[in-house]
Amino acid sequence: MLRRPESVLVVIYTPTEVLLLKRNADFEFWQSVTGSLEAGEVPTDAAYRELLEETGISGIELHDCDHHVNFDIAPQWQSRFAPGVTRNKEYVFLCPLPARTEVQLCAEEHTEYVWLSYSDALARVTSTTNRAAIEQFVLNGQF
Repeated sequence: MLRRPESVLVVIYTPTEVLLLKRNADFEFWQSVTGSLEAGEVPTDAAYRELLEETGISGIELHDCDHHVNFDIAPQWQSRFAPGVTRNKEYVFLCPLPARTEVQLCAEEHTEYVWLSYSDALARVTSTTNRAAIEQFVLNGQF
């Protein structure tokens, strides 16, 4: 089934750390929670669904940053979308936690997780849009 070219990014963080997940891929890829919107789904519902699916975290209020980024779909992911679709619209959400929490990874998508200081998370995260969201909304508190 082809993916919808709209997705969510959910940055999970504490007052001192950011949670990153290692993607189950042919290359090392660290990221926050991400996922495509399903047919008929709105971004907020997708953010809550992806948070639960990828981490097991529920019962937490997410903050909609009312921000999105359009980016080129990387060649290695292009086959997941309809022919001719080259751009994706990513909506940004925050999941602030008072302290670290245990995570139940979805083994089909991720192999491990790590809590890192903000600076270490910025250095490790692979996606430029993910890095920008951490900088803008976690470090600078612009939401």
